Amino acid sequence: MILYEYPFQESVRTMLRLEQLFDRLGQLMVRDSAIDHHFALATLFEIMDVASRADLKSDLLKELERHKQQLLALRGNAQVAQQALDEVVQRIEHAFDALNQLPGKAGHALTSNEWLMSVRSRISIPGGTCEFDLPAYYAWQQRDAASRRADLSQWVGTMKPLAQALQALLQLLRDSGVRQQVVAPGGQFQQSLAPGKVYQLLRVRLDPALQLVPEISGHRLMVSVRLMRAEPDGRLRPSNEDASFELALCA
Repeated sequence: MILYEYPFQESVRTMLRLEQLFDRLGQLMVRDSAIDHHFALATLFEIMDVASRADLKSDLLKELERHKQQLLALRGNAQVAQQALDEVVQRIEHAFDALNQLPGKAGHALTSNEWLMSVRSRISIPGGTCEFDLPAYYAWQQRDAASRRADLSQWVGTMKPLAQALQALLQLLRDSGVRQQVVAPGGQFQQSLAPGKVYQLLRVRLDPALQLVPEISGHRLMVSVRLMRAEPDGRLRPSNEDASFELALCA
């Protein structure tokens, strides 16, 4: 199944972007080639750019505290496994404390590294990191893979509290959704949302054998999924066939 996620709020959109970047970074760092470590560094700079939003850290802390209070209200509930509840609360507290102790914005500690910032200033320029532009960076790329990886791990370590907070929040958000199998008659699906209920994320799972792509839109009153089929020229055309898929609304 192919999973598509559609955020209803800008804060969730930012978290999903950061999650994707951290996932890419993790995959690139474990490789050995200098070109992979180049793009790992470029991804780290992307994370810094996204994380530089002034209210991101405070938003994440507020969300962690909100989820914690909701879970604490379930203590003593006979229908809730208390040990599992305590483990989730402890995970939230750990993420909250680590992020709260992080000075300034995420990645702020790296801005004092002149070497890193010189690379950052040129890495977005096409061909801007050639050896004649940044000889020190070229020399770093010639070092052995273990040495480069150690440097990357040290730099990425300053972003670890942010990654942990994102992981905890997105897991809580995704776990709140209830999966349901739905049918899109003629390739079109719409569902009204309960008044007063604030959803943050829509998740759609499609069978890849259908060869369909969902175009998702939504607001506080309704969600809409239009199933599209890719033409040989790459353009998407609306599908007029009935199709089923899995949907989950997460609050």
